[in-house]
Amino acid sequence: MEHPLVVQASDLIRVGDIVGAEAALVALVDVEGDRALVAILDELAPKDLLAVIREYDTSKESLVNLLVTPEQFARALVLERQYADRTHAHLRGMINSVLFRDGVDIGEFLHAIGEIDGGVDALTNYLAERDEEVAHFAETGSFNVHETGEAPKSQIMDHDWMELTWTLHHEHEDMFMQILPELKKRIRERQRQEALEELALLALQEPDEEAAPAPKAPTRPARIVNPTGEESAL
Repeated sequence: MEHPLVVQASDLIRVGDIVGAEAALVALVDVEGDRALVAILDELAPKDLLAVIREYDTSKESLVNLLVTPEQFARALVLERQYADRTHAHLRGMINSVLFRDGVDIGEFLHAIGEIDGGVDALTNYLAERDEEVAHFAETGSFNVHETGEAPKSQIMDHDWMELTWTLHHEHEDMFMQILPELKKRIRERQRQEALEELALLALQEPDEEAAPAPKAPTRPARIVNPTGEESAL
């Protein structure tokens, strides 16, 4: 039988009250403790869990984000693509808020994400806005596309895309080698599209040299009156 709190949270999410749903879930901790909330999150539909996690507010701590397990998070994460967020801003904030919280074993979460269908695609989208820097890092060890020297690890541990990239590259190479080719493909496609747009713009700006010159309007011959008073056309 479905727990009443699961039904309540789902109903609130369905009407768009994400804050209310999270508050209802978190209230359980005060009564029954952390483990009770973890159990409830396991019953909550992944799409509903995603709705709560992706609305993470950096100005306050979320118990849901703190207590979600790697498997629960992975099941919710792969549904993010349904929101069709071109910038993947919510995806990035969601991953950062869960994987880089204090005391987390990032490896456990990355393993769970890698094991689920669509998990690697989600990580690819997470890095999509930084595809050129990631590709450069894979070749040189530096995220600065104008440098080739390997960056110190202390500069990379930013609790953001650089740290995740470094972790994937050094500790989960099998996943990184699935992500990198897709990022390189996106770079090539973007560069090709930019080149086509530039050519189209140049074509609009430059005159067509092969076009025939416009015909000149015919001029009427001047009329001169000779001494006899007769007009003659020259």
